[in-house]
Amino acid sequence: MLIECGVWFSRLAVAGVFGLSAIGKLADRVATAEAAREFGVPIRWSAAVAILLPVSEGVIAVAVLPAPTAVAAAGAAIVLLVVLTAAVLRLLAAGSRPACACFGAASAEPIGGATVTRNGVLLLVAAVAATGSALRPGVPGDLPVPTWAGLAVIAVLATWQVWTQGRVAMLRRQVDRLALADLGREGLPPGAAAPEFELADTHGGRVALADLVADGRSLLLVFVHAECDICAVLARELPRWQARRSGALTIAVVGNGDVESYAAWARAHDLGDLRVLVQQGNEAALRYRVRGTPSGVLVGPDGRIAAAVGRGPMAIRELMITADGPARRRDPGLERSSRP
Repeated sequence: MLIECGVWFSRLAVAGVFGLSAIGKLADRVATAEAAREFGVPIRWSAAVAILLPVSEGVIAVAVLPAPTAVAAAGAAIVLLVVLTAAVLRLLAAGSRPACACFGAASAEPIGGATVTRNGVLLLVAAVAATGSALRPGVPGDLPVPTWAGLAVIAVLATWQVWTQGRVAMLRRQVDRLALADLGREGLPPGAAAPEFELADTHGGRVALADLVADGRSLLLVFVHAECDICAVLARELPRWQARRSGALTIAVVGNGDVESYAAWARAHDLGDLRVLVQQGNEAALRYRVRGTPSGVLVGPDGRIAAAVGRGPMAIRELMITADGPARRRDPGLERSSRP
């Protein structure tokens, strides 16, 4: 009976994933059409794809549950996943990372290695569903009613939980965008108290503002985004800047998104021992009125904003010079490092 349970659960998983994907895409056909264009679909076909793709996914989600159509539906899921994964790999090889929109507006993150891994797991589940349904054509009828019904209820609850989390994430992004649009002037005025925060650290802990200014040095918060090319160029300079100014300045990088992704980003750009902090929304950016990346905010040893927000590498370098003080302004090495 264990094998039969595994076959039935794999079919429920395929139904849940493809059902969520279909509902999400149909709920935001504009985003789906835009994602289709970014994946290489000609613009004249993108609107049709935005309808046909989620409809196909919905048919798969329904057809994978009855025994007579389970094998064909699981096979169609495999074909669809292979095509999508091939498209993702092609874009990644070309250096392009558009938003996936695999589940509509609830999944606005750019494609990457996690997308390929997720699709690989789904391919395995769909393969189990197809093979198992062919070898055990009596499932779920061969299972006791409480068993197959209980597994179905578990699958429905899990699907609902995933859908709810996706909607919450989408609403949070919308609130962040509205808040950023209503901030007024960019940056806090010099002399204002630096807002408190507590953010996840890529080393596994959580870091507050007080932890970063406790040693009496100035603090430079550098706001970045992992998909920002200018941020990537700037990031490679930050360890050298920190080494030259370790007596006067602490540099902390602030990103937005997934902690593991930023840990990999930090390794890829050789950030070494620099603190890399990760917002789960835009909580720190909102409090400091930072609207874009890369941007820098200089906090003095007294915990107050020391200068206007700096937007771009040149302005961030000027903030470091401000932190070093007039004596260091005349240092030739510092002047050389502040050039673009």
